Parts: sequence; structure tokens; C-alpha cells
Amino acid sequence: MTKVGFFKRLKTLNFQQKKLFAIALCQRMLPNYQLFAEVSEFGNAAVLDTLLQLLWQSLYDNKLKINIEAQLVKLEENTPEPNDFDMYGVYPALDAVVALTSFLGALQSKIEEDITNISKLSSSTVANYVETLIGDEFASEEALEDAIFAHPVMQQERELQMSLLEIVEDNPELDADFVKALRKEIVMDGVSNIGVSIIEND
Repeated sequence: MTKVGFFKRLKTLNFQQKKLFAIALCQRMLPNYQLFAEVSEFGNAAVLDTLLQLLWQSLYDNKLKINIEAQLVKLEENTPEPNDFDMYGVYPALDAVVALTSFLGALQSKIEEDITNISKLSSSTVANYVETLIGDEFASEEALEDAIFAHPVMQQERELQMSLLEIVEDNPELDADFVKALRKEIVMDGVSNIGVSIIEND
């Protein structure tokens, strides 16, 4: 994300807004892990899904307490090691876990920048995905970067993050109805930042 003013605007959000922005991005990354877990038979995607449900709820339910240490242990147990898998899907799946781990770590440390950096992590997942699609076609690093930036999947990621930022900016007070509606929209869309779609029967 290099759009002028994007990160400056992101950093001016209040803490709750920053959390909402990051949780929404983590939710979008979940299908990447779900597909990987299904194909590789590694990990339990329900661990990530349950944690995300708790994080969404925590935005409007002040009584909800999340045991961060316990959740971090669960995430670690479900973190894939890329060298153990001969498939590209391990990388976006790993990013999905790293995003949630980073988010919980930021809650512990209260370092707000670590939360906003999830924006960069999501974009990095997309950039790496695009590079696997087009990487061999370019002789120079600069040409490759330009092609990645111009690719429709990366453009879609940039547009979605900007749209999400605008929605969050317009709602400084996060009431339950707004948070639930945004979560439902993202979950129902069911498409990840790299276009992975998981159809759930529930």
C-alpha cells in the first residue's frame, strides 16, 4: 500500500478503530489458511476462526476477556513450517497465522503500530502471490515490482484496504450493530486477499 496519505490516515485512527481495521484484514486472510488446512491436512482452521469471532466480539463487548497467552499457544500449535510442505499455499496460510499472532502481541504490548502493520502484511501476501504468477517474465527487480503493483489482484487489495479505511474513519464509535454488520459482510463475501474462496455450510 503506497497510496499517498494512507498510512498517515491509518495512524490517526483511535485504538478501537485500528483494531477493527486489522481484525477485518485478518478475517479476509482466513480462507487462505482454511484451504491450506483442508488440502494439506495440517492444522485446525477452527482455532483461527474461533479467535477471530472473539476478537470481533471484543470490539463491542467490554466484559469479554481473551486469554492472550492461551490463544498464542494455540496459534503456535497450528503454525505451518514452510519447509515441511511442497505447496505454495503454505505461505499465505502462514501469513494468516502471523497476522493474528502479531495482533495478539500488539494487544499485549499496546504497540499500536504493530496493529497497523497488518495492513502491510496483507499486501505482502498479495505481492508474493502475484510474483509467483508473473515472476519469471521480468528481467529486472524494478520491472517486477511495477508489474506486481499494477496487477489486478494487487489493485483490488489496495482498493479494498482504502475502502475499509474510509468505512472505519466514518465510524469512530464502534457499536455492536456496525461491527456485526461489517463482520457479516466480510464472512459472507468469503473471498481472501488472494482470491481464495471457501464455501461454508452453516
